[in-house]
Amino acid sequence: MTKIRLTKEFEFEMAHSLYNYDGLCQHIHGHSYKLAVTVIATPNWDKSSPKRGMVMDFGAIKKIVNKLIVDPLDHAFVINSDTPSEWITNNEQLFGRTYKVDYQPTCENMVIDFADRIKGELPDGVELLVIKLHETANSYAEWFASDQI
Repeated sequence: MTKIRLTKEFEFEMAHSLYNYDGLCQHIHGHSYKLAVTVIATPNWDKSSPKRGMVMDFGAIKKIVNKLIVDPLDHAFVINSDTPSEWITNNEQLFGRTYKVDYQPTCENMVIDFADRIKGELPDGVELLVIKLHETANSYAEWFASDQI
């Protein structure tokens, strides 16, 4: 049966710092992230279905990714949960959208996290195939289902 890939792209702004890193990324800085999520499945061929001919509605992909990734992370400051709490002030103006993760918030680790989140929300028969996260215009990390063991 024919399989089709669908890709939906997203953009969000996010700041982060890398705890105990030995380079410039130890400091708070931000990026304009571009995220591409690709799924794969056989299209629905049920003549009675309003979704006939679709792998998945692009709007459904948008809803999942916005809920799990874009909405919580857009204009947020993401830090490793090991970062000492006294480094972050109670100033809501500056740190009101601080988001702690259990890993170093690198581009590589974020694609792993994003893949885990998205896979659990996809409908039956639709598989996550690729996630590509641009941290800058010419630097990105990719997650491929085929590379996972």
